[in-house]
Amino acid sequence: MNPILKRTLTGLTVGAVVIAAVLLAPPVAIKPVVACLAMLAIIEFHCLLFRKCSDGRGSWLYGIPLFGGAAIIAWGLWMLASIPQLYGEATCGPFRLGNVMLLYVIAVVKFSDVGGFAFGLTSAKLMKGGNHKMCPTISPNKSWEGLCGSLVASCLVSSAFMGATGFSLAKSLVCGVTAAVVGTCGDLVESKFKRWVGVKDSSTMKITNGMGGFLDMVDSLLLAPAVLILLMGASF
Repeated sequence: MNPILKRTLTGLTVGAVVIAAVLLAPPVAIKPVVACLAMLAIIEFHCLLFRKCSDGRGSWLYGIPLFGGAAIIAWGLWMLASIPQLYGEATCGPFRLGNVMLLYVIAVVKFSDVGGFAFGLTSAKLMKGGNHKMCPTISPNKSWEGLCGSLVASCLVSSAFMGATGFSLAKSLVCGVTAAVVGTCGDLVESKFKRWVGVKDSSTMKITNGMGGFLDMVDSLLLAPAVLILLMGASF
């Protein structure tokens, strides 16, 4: 199967499952599930780092990046899992408002990824000489055109949630732009780590069916939730 088609179909399937799970999950189940996801991502991080340091030349530094990387993954996903409890027992239609807001954060960040991928891929094919690379030594496929796609997609999704979030258009757009920019920063940090250890994707368990590894799936969600929580609580 074509790799892009495989990745797209897998993404759509995972997306549908995530939407249903987030909206219907009881609050008590959210943190344990996210903790399991964080553990899988930390295991992948550990495996890749161990591969890099196992030759002995960098083994003395192994503990420092392992602790730091594991702390960032755990903190980022814990912030994500904490969103539902910020809204207590409030509801939004048939769903808990906290679950809807959790879905909002995930959607605005991950659709930023989708927009960046689609715009970057399309612009690379249509523009003479290819698109304009953002950080070719860190992430060769990242482009400024892709970033524009990320901004457009995240702002559209953020605006589409206005009826549920109660945000003004200005606040929705600010959250959309922030999700795209901060999410891209998280992606670039993980890409830099992958280049350092010498792999294309982080998958070490071979169960993510063309979507890379668990680190690849959560990288954009490691920094964005904390920033978005601050914006979501602001009045403007």
